[in-house]
Amino acid sequence: MMLAAAVVFTYYTLWAIFLPFLDSSSPLHDFFPPREWAIRLPAIILFVGLTGIGWFVGSTIIKENRKKAAKARMRTA
Repeated sequence: MMLAAAVVFTYYTLWAIFLPFLDSSSPLHDFFPPREWAIRLPAIILFVGLTGIGWFVGSTIIKENRKKAAKARMRTA
């Protein structure tokens, strides 16, 4: 897992930071997508991740509130 993270970090660093300093005719440019995806891809991943976290927290809160409401109904009955 650590190796995969290191590879992704190195690839992204080369793509987003060092690639603009190379001549556009360099063969290294063939290994990378267009530069605008260096911003779009992390933004999409962040959006999907935050949406997933929000969905999980929201569903957990709803389930807990339903349990509390059911418990309260049992006490009054």
